[in-house]
Amino acid sequence: MELPEEVVKDARRRLHRATGQLGAVDRMLAEGRECKDIVMQLSAATKALEQVGFKIVAAGLTYCVEHPDEAAEQGYPLEELQRMFMRLA
Repeated sequence: MELPEEVVKDARRRLHRATGQLGAVDRMLAEGRECKDIVMQLSAATKALEQVGFKIVAAGLTYCVEHPDEAAEQGYPLEELQRMFMRLA
C-alpha cells in the first residue's frame, strides 16, 4: 500500500524534528545538563515519533476502509492495520 504524498511529507517533517530533538538529548547528556531538561527533550522526541506512527496507520486504515479488497490483496486486511495500531498504543 502506497502512502499518500501528504502523509509521507508530514511524517518526514516530524521525523526530522525528532532527529533534532534526539541530537539535543545527546548534547545535553554530554554537557551534563539537568535530568528534567533531558527528560523533557526525550518526551518531545517520543511524542513526535508516536505521531508519525499514528499518522501512517491512520492513512492505512483509511485506505483499508475505502478499498477493502485491494488492501487485503496487498497484504493489509483491516485486522492487520488494527494490530499495527495496537503496537503503537
